[in-house]
Amino acid sequence: MKNQISGQVIGIPISSTAYPAEMPLDGILCIASNQYCASPNFRQSKIELIRIRMNKLGQKVENLAQGIRNHVKLGPKLSETVKGKLRLGAKILQLGGVTKVFKQNFSVSTGEKLLKASQCYLSTTAGPIAGLLFISTNRIAFCSERSIKVSTSAGDLLRFRYKVSVPLNKINRANESENVKDPSRKYINIVTKDDFEFWFMGFFDHQRTYEFLQLAVYESQ
Repeated sequence: MKNQISGQVIGIPISSTAYPAEMPLDGILCIASNQYCASPNFRQSKIELIRIRMNKLGQKVENLAQGIRNHVKLGPKLSETVKGKLRLGAKILQLGGVTKVFKQNFSVSTGEKLLKASQCYLSTTAGPIAGLLFISTNRIAFCSERSIKVSTSAGDLLRFRYKVSVPLNKINRANESENVKDPSRKYINIVTKDDFEFWFMGFFDHQRTYEFLQLAVYESQ
């Protein structure tokens, strides 16, 4: 990741090597999950670049990825997902609202205001993670609904929230798309200026969230 992005984008982004326009959208998550596997469609230089980046990340990434996989494997079924969302809603009320949840999980700058918070899923290389997407006057941010367990090299077990934070002025564009087989399944794709992608889905209020995101990105330019 380039220096101007490093340290500001938190999380594991998905390299936007290419998603062919003609490819059905129900294949997007499959591509993301296999992003680091060799494919005839990838140029050799791209493959080598990905390998170099992954080697640099080392065992920490392996531990984190395994933690996310376990998080996804233990993920609830539909009925449990609904219960989880209700629990999350109750927790938000208990903490005093989404603004306090946002400030509790991220270092909020002076004058930064929360514009919109939405429950959704973030696509990762290990599968979708449920959580909250925050849109503020300074950034877009995501925090997982549940803690992820990761084992350290010393054998200790760590628990932490999976978080993503991208400054608005580092976002190149935000796209809206839908599944060609099921138009009710909509996605929001965020591409950074460093050519990394984040995919969000499963919004209760997809259109309104997308409109807030578009406005926030536009006003930050």
